[in-house]
Amino acid sequence: MRDILIFAIVAFGLTQVFFRPHIGIYLWTWISLMNPHRLAWGVAASFPFAQLIGVVTLIGFFTGKAPKLKLWHAETVVIALLVFWVTMTTFVFAFNPNGAYEEWDRFIKIQIFIFLTVMLVSDKPKLDGLVWVMALSVGFYGIKGGIFTVATGGSGRVWGPEGSFIAGNNELALALLMTVPLFRYLQLQESRKWLRNLLTAAMILCMLSIVGTQSRGALLGIIAIGFFLWLKSRSKLGLGILLLIIGITIMLMMPESWWDRMGTIQTYDEDSSAQSRLRAWEVAWNVAKGTFVGGGANMWNLATYERFGSESVVKAFDVHSIYFEMLGEQGFPGFFLFILLGWLFWRRCSRMIKQCKNDPEKKWAADLAAMLQVSFIGYAVSGAFLGLAYFDYYYDLIAVALIASQLVKVQAEAAAGTTTSKYDHDRRPAIGHSGAAAVHSPPDERKGNAEFNRGWRK
Repeated sequence: MRDILIFAIVAFGLTQVFFRPHIGIYLWTWISLMNPHRLAWGVAASFPFAQLIGVVTLIGFFTGKAPKLKLWHAETVVIALLVFWVTMTTFVFAFNPNGAYEEWDRFIKIQIFIFLTVMLVSDKPKLDGLVWVMALSVGFYGIKGGIFTVATGGSGRVWGPEGSFIAGNNELALALLMTVPLFRYLQLQESRKWLRNLLTAAMILCMLSIVGTQSRGALLGIIAIGFFLWLKSRSKLGLGILLLIIGITIMLMMPESWWDRMGTIQTYDEDSSAQSRLRAWEVAWNVAKGTFVGGGANMWNLATYERFGSESVVKAFDVHSIYFEMLGEQGFPGFFLFILLGWLFWRRCSRMIKQCKNDPEKKWAADLAAMLQVSFIGYAVSGAFLGLAYFDYYYDLIAVALIASQLVKVQAEAAAGTTTSKYDHDRRPAIGHSGAAAVHSPPDERKGNAEFNRGWRK
């Protein structure tokens, strides 16, 4: 039954892609983040959905007449440079050529779709649709995991779907840390009380699920995003009370075994897992110093440890840090590009908050930018203990920020009566009364956009 449902959703979506290519972006995001086919047991479990969706979406992109936003920004230039650098380290300098190629192949596909996302999600309804897809794709495991955590009294451990970026408990916890702020953004934009309450419940269950993963890095992350979520939110009193209640609930519910595991954070020098991370970080630093260009993706084998480690090991551990992963695998140039990308992302969001927070028509952009920053904090803090530097979810968030900033610019130009923005093929988005770009869409889509924007203004 699951196989049939997944095939039906993908098949129906693909019939829409030729007329509405952004549907292909939704499908790709859903497949890449949620990995629903990993929950099936039949042919769907191994079917190449991503490749099929990718091919059809590219055809729709080149043959369709859908409007396109501008692609090139500071962030996309840095991403392009990073892609070039990863390509060079893979084919020229990689210690483990086969493993490096596997990561390169996945990374290239991710970035192609990031570029397509920036161009094809060309108005606010489409952007909010993308945020919904992202939040629900990962949030599904948070909601399910939160219920499981309550049902087991915190004694069970929450895991993600096998064969995905978020298969492990630590990786799932990181993804959920990045998802809670997206649910908060959707809640702030929602006028229907029943849906706002459901989104509140989703946030609570995701937080419980994060704790239920028993990830020590996620504990630090949830403290960080809780503080920034409160700091960046409009209604600090209400959210502060909610976060306090969640914190007390967690303290009362979690068993002694959970507290014992979290307590090892203070005794990392006695913990074998922590020590293996420190050794891997040392190797990463030595590789960067010794080669400057890095050793290429997936270089973590015994040969690398023996050559660059300070002591002999019987098992090679993964690096478990986005920073040391990028430093060791891509050297100082790749590490610089990675850090620069994060700084540009944060700065763009800060500019949006400053420009839009006092404008009722643009308040949505300030809310979105603030929550994107909270998601980034979750990735930056917990990512210090996980090797997810190539994680597509992070680059999805960057794409969302780029789209939102362009829509804000279009909205400002419409209010000023100017037409300075330039879009691909000289097709400019038409500006509705809301200021959001609502572009040359089919009649039924224009009607849906208008209804959405009228509800948003209310």
